[in-house]
Amino acid sequence: MFTGIIESMGTVSTIETDGGNVHFYIRSKITPELKVDQSVAHNGVCLTVVRIDKDVYKVTAIQETLDKSNLGKLKPGDKVNLERSMASHGRFDGHVVQGHVDKVAICQNVKEEDGSYVFRFEVPGGTDLIVEKGSISINGISLTCFNVTDSSFEVAIIPFTYEHTNICDVKSGSTVNLEFDILGKYVQKMMASRLG
Repeated sequence: MFTGIIESMGTVSTIETDGGNVHFYIRSKITPELKVDQSVAHNGVCLTVVRIDKDVYKVTAIQETLDKSNLGKLKPGDKVNLERSMASHGRFDGHVVQGHVDKVAICQNVKEEDGSYVFRFEVPGGTDLIVEKGSISINGISLTCFNVTDSSFEVAIIPFTYEHTNICDVKSGSTVNLEFDILGKYVQKMMASRLG
């Protein structure tokens, strides 16, 4: 379980393919604090640490993860947003983020507005699970949606988030990971079972 408050950024140092799996080696300042078998969200995708070597750790993504997220597009040198799982004794600053990416969205445009940034994203298949002023996770970042249409939505990014996450690398045409709010997913499932 995560909160969508990004803790650090890491850099992809090496990528290895092993059958349908991809191993990512991530260099990060939080590596010395990690342990093998720990869950870490990478651009919002929950992956398990399987090896640690100094400031680099290894995680593995299976084909299902690669199909549903933008991790398969990562290259050595790319930045990834990192968040360790939520501590039960701390404040809950974002929203409930499971680290289970639902789909990807495509950035339509980015506008700077008096020091902050407004991003518009197109969602293939529609925005059924996105509500005005509702929560969404984009590359693992807990954000609030607005100007929601049938196929797109916007989020505003404050300077701190822009400077401390990889949202600064998202441009028109970039693909990002989306995780919809878990409450909305349960409500949709319950409504569908009542109608079906």
